Amino acid sequence: MLRASCNIRLLNLIGIVVLFFAGFSSAQALQPAGLHRPAAVPANYVITPYGYFHPSCVVHLAKGDLLQKATKTIQHANGSIEGMHVCQFAHFKPNGERVMGDQRRIDPPTIGHAWVEYVGTTTSSSYGELGADWNVPAAPTANNGQTIYLFPGLEDYNDVVTILQPVLGWNSDYASAWGIASWNCCESGTVYEATPTRVNVGDKIAGYMWDNCTSGTLTCPSWDVLTEDLTTGNYSELQGTSNFGQTFNWAFAGALEVYNVSQCSDYPAGGSFQFYDLELYNDSFVQYSNPGWTFTNASSGLTPQCGYGASVSPATVTLDY
Repeated sequence: MLRASCNIRLLNLIGIVVLFFAGFSSAQALQPAGLHRPAAVPANYVITPYGYFHPSCVVHLAKGDLLQKATKTIQHANGSIEGMHVCQFAHFKPNGERVMGDQRRIDPPTIGHAWVEYVGTTTSSSYGELGADWNVPAAPTANNGQTIYLFPGLEDYNDVVTILQPVLGWNSDYASAWGIASWNCCESGTVYEATPTRVNVGDKIAGYMWDNCTSGTLTCPSWDVLTEDLTTGNYSELQGTSNFGQTFNWAFAGALEVYNVSQCSDYPAGGSFQFYDLELYNDSFVQYSNPGWTFTNASSGLTPQCGYGASVSPATVTLDY
């Protein structure tokens, strides 16, 4: 079972040196919104997997920091407790729509123009685990300040408040380079990012999300998100991160999200990206033999129009661009 393999990996990670922060720090390393941002987005905002945010509203969490929904606090690994950050600035969806506070939607969400394509599935109950492997692709053949995100993830289909994501990003935390990070967004308008780490072309990456509750818990309040470079042993992890009341019944085997892409050569070289060894479990930790993955092409009206498409099987998803 994936949960057991995750626990083994975590035990093997003991002894790796991790940089701890005493408290919150803003996302100074994230890419600025850039010249091609929507007109409504201020120049000092940064790009995240959730749209454009003021830098003070992106909080880096160290390994062992726990988001506590009930008390609206963060319990740090050293035992200290701080209030959960409430963003004082509006953020903006990828299309430039202004949002203040939670980006809550009652209907199934309309994927903004940042999500170009994705493969997902839903359940009438909830999921307990999702895992995937992938390899870091070659760098884009052109560099125009674009940001590329590739990830699996979990959401609540009926009431989207937050999304859990192990993310591979180009030109995100590291300029003109690939990096990985684990994310949870966007309670009280704030993005939470575990300490990122740089990765190299060809490295094998594993992304896992699993709940920390007993079998059969429909809405588990505590989740772990682990993004690990299996080649180097480096990782980015959110431990005990809150579900913020969400029932994670919408799973994404893989998604392509982009900012400031102006030509097809802005994408990673090769024309496709693969998520493989996919494993999806229900809330009783029974693995689905066939999750019923479905491809959605959200590129209508976007420029450029590249070779968007996908090939899908129960354990492998390939996104084309």
